[in-house]
Formats: sequence, C-alpha cells, structure tokens
Amino acid sequence: MDRLALTSNSPAETRRLGERLARRLRPGDVILLEGELGAGKTCLAQGIGRGLGVDATIKSSAFVLLNEYEGRLKMYLADLYRLENPAEVADLALEEVAADGVLVVEWPDRAWEEMPREHLLVRLEWAGERARVLSLGAPRGARYQELVAALTARAGGGR
Repeated sequence: MDRLALTSNSPAETRRLGERLARRLRPGDVILLEGELGAGKTCLAQGIGRGLGVDATIKSSAFVLLNEYEGRLKMYLADLYRLENPAEVADLALEEVAADGVLVVEWPDRAWEEMPREHLLVRLEWAGERARVLSLGAPRGARYQELVAALTARAGGGR
C-alpha cells in the first residue's frame, strides 16, 4: 500500500493526525504539505510540532521562509507561500538543514525543483465546510514508503 487517505472533521482533529504522523518521524525526514489556502497545512504542521515535543507556538510566517523549533527532534518549518523566486529556496539548503531534524514545507509547489528528492507529500483538500481529506501518497523513497505502510497498518487500511 503506498497511499493513505485520512478524513479530518476539525482543526483539532487535523492536529491530532499530525501528532500521529510525528510519532514515526526521524531526523532527516521531509514532509511536504500541499493544499489551497485555508486547507489545514498549518494545523497539520502544528500537530507535527506537538508530536515532536515542540512547546513553542507554531505558525506560518508571511515574511520568514524558514523557522526552527526545538523539541525531542528539531522541526524546521518552511513556508514558501510568498516566495517570488524559487532560487531563494536553493540558498536555504533545505536538505542539509533537515539532516538533524524534521523538515516540514508548506507550499512546496512554489519551488518543486528545490525540494529534497525523497519526501512524503501530504495533500490537504476540502471535503465540506470543516472537513478535510489528507492524502499521504506517492511517497518518494523507501523511508517514506515504510512510513505510509506503517500508518496504513495502524489506520486499518485508510478510509
């Protein structure tokens, strides 16, 4: 199984899904969050942070491309929404930065060519006024195939 779709009916539930994912993350892991404005990317990132033991408030920053948070593992949150030039991402050296923690990227489509080759892409889509579907699929690399398989087994096969 290389795909998993989970339904969230509230921001709190999206955060809990992020916590569940975070429990399985290791240093060097890369999670890309894709979805429309308001789809829940930041809520999921907050849950991932909580699951990594981050006590600080995690928020998307309109003017800072990369934030670092301390927890049981470091969490690096890149928000590329306002990115004007994908070359700006190359200067961040995201893959090297992520080596000692977990890298979470919001709006990776702003600079696909600069994203680490191996990653897990999570697509967040509207499924009603408050509901969202989180699709974890097309994992790039053996590590991420294992991650989706482990989450699928725990979820009883997805939805």
